[in-house]
Order: sequence, then structure tokens, then C-alpha cells
Amino acid sequence: MPQPDDNADLGARVDAAVTAALAAIEAATTTAELQAAKAAHNGQGSALAALNGSLRDIAPEDRKAAGQVIGAGRGRVAEAIAARQGELAAAEEAAQLEAERVDVTALPRLRTAGGRHPLTMLVDEMSDVFVGMGWEVAEGPELEHEWYNFDALNVDPDHPARGESDTFYVAPMDRHMVLRTQTSPVQARSMLSRELPLYIVSPGRVYRTDDIDATHLPVFTQIEGLAVDKGITMAHLRGTLEHLARTMFGEEAKIRLRPNYFPFTEPSAEMDVWHPGARGGARWIEWGGCGMVNPNVLRAAGIDPDVYTGFAFGMGIERTLQFRYQLDDMRDMIEGDVRFTEQFGMVI
Repeated sequence: MPQPDDNADLGARVDAAVTAALAAIEAATTTAELQAAKAAHNGQGSALAALNGSLRDIAPEDRKAAGQVIGAGRGRVAEAIAARQGELAAAEEAAQLEAERVDVTALPRLRTAGGRHPLTMLVDEMSDVFVGMGWEVAEGPELEHEWYNFDALNVDPDHPARGESDTFYVAPMDRHMVLRTQTSPVQARSMLSRELPLYIVSPGRVYRTDDIDATHLPVFTQIEGLAVDKGITMAHLRGTLEHLARTMFGEEAKIRLRPNYFPFTEPSAEMDVWHPGARGGARWIEWGGCGMVNPNVLRAAGIDPDVYTGFAFGMGIERTLQFRYQLDDMRDMIEGDVRFTEQFGMVI
């Protein structure tokens, strides 16, 4: 039979276990720490679980009273765990909401958007000038057959331009493939495939074996125009180019034509533009080449030169951009430096 002091000893041990459990529960700052405290003080192997297991050693007549003491202790611990669980869950939810909070009144962080290169924008602007006159934009391959690049354009087999010092040939050599040296092959292809009359403008990349410097690039952009119709004259060519010059350089701009030689035009001319906004003052600037389409070029495309005539012209886009904005070095256009392109308002 248990003695009174035995019951008092049991109550003291229960109180000690409950006090330790409540302290651990209160000290828990996360739900994970609380689960650890619950396992240590109210789970299997805890002091309260051991006291509950000792009931089998108590006399039957005293077991009920001892069980009530232990049960009351475990109940206090369970209530404390539940209360602390609610507090910690609420605190963790509040912390998560604060971490994910979005201040809708704050100014957004503006990031610089990418955009189109000024050369691309100028190609479109120049093309639009001709589209506005009813012309079409034509394109062709950059890897071109030698016949389209040279023979169809009346360039003799021994012409210096056909040498490897000026032209990129693509192996194997017996395929006669080159990286086009101008966009003129597009004109040859258009004359062979399109109905007459023909009014096209052909922008695109071209390739020359030039060294990179302030005024030359081995890969650059050209825009060329071709008109083939009945009754075409040099007067039509001059009027077209003067309209383009005024659009590019202002209403005060004008052109002059100086006699020159190109295999694909006859007569041929070098075109200068009077640029009123040029650095150092208004002056004449060499802009491109032009002329009446050589009858041999028309014949190569199956066009009767006694019925149709035409004019052609071409200029570099990089050169046009350089003159238009008084740029010193073409290399700035290919370096990919955003500080250069931002000057032209790069936007998508």
C-alpha cells in the first residue's frame, strides 16, 4: 500500500516534469522547436510518460488518484502546446506576409529595354522613302553565285574586283560562290524573276576584304535602287536621288553627279550630297554611285535595251549614318556599346 509521502512524492515529480515542459514550450520560437519540445516532454520517453508507466506498480486502490494527478499534468502540457502552436503559427504567417508584401505605392524600378540598332532603323527609314513612292523592297541571299554577283552585272572575268584581295570566295572554289560584294545581285535576280516595269530598293549586308578602320568595315550595309521602265532617263535618276537626299539631310540638301565608271551602268556617275549640317560647316560629301543601267546588264536578264531603259544607284548605310550624325568612327557602330546606341533613342 502506498504511503501518504509516496503520493506527495508523485505530485512533486509531476509538477517538476510539467514545469520543465512549460519552460521548453515557452522557449520555442518556431513550430519546429515546438514539435521538438512536445516530443521531449509529452511524448514517449518523456518524464510524464515514464510517470504514467509507473502506475502499474501502484496498489490498485491508489492507482486512480495517482492517474488523476499524472493526467492533470499531461493535460496542462497539452493545453500549453496547443496555445503556443497557435501563437507561433500566427507569427510565422505574419512574417511570411511581411516578407512577400508588395508596396503598390512605390515607384517601379525602371530597367533599360533593349532596342533596334540605329543602322537597322536607318535602313527602314530609307526603305520607307521608296515604298512611299510605290517601289518594292527586294531581298536576296548573302552567299551568292559568282554569276549574279559579277557576270550578270557586266563585270569582266579579269576585273580587279573579282580578285581574292577584294572578294571573299567560299570553298570549294569550283562552286563559284562568294559573299556578295554589293546588293546588286538582288537587282539581277529581280530582273530575271519580276514583271516589268520594275522599281525596287534592296538593302542588306555586303562583304569586302577591307581592314577595319574609321571609314571602312569588312561587313557593312548597303541600300541600292533599280528602276527599269520605258522612257527612263538620267533626269528621273537625279530627281529620285535629290528627294532621298532631302529626306536624309534636310530640305536644303542637294546632289551633284560627277562622271565616273562602273561596269553595270553607262553613263555612270559618282554622287555627292551637299550636307548643310556637316561638321565644320555645309560641304559636299561623296555619298554613292549611280548611272543608267548598262544595256549588257539588261540583255543578261533577257530585257530588250531598245525598249526598256533603267537607272541604278547605291550607297552605304554606315556612311549615311556617319554623315547624318557627324560620327567620327564607323567602328563605334559595330562595337555593341550601349552608350553609342542610346544616343539614337533605342526603343522596341
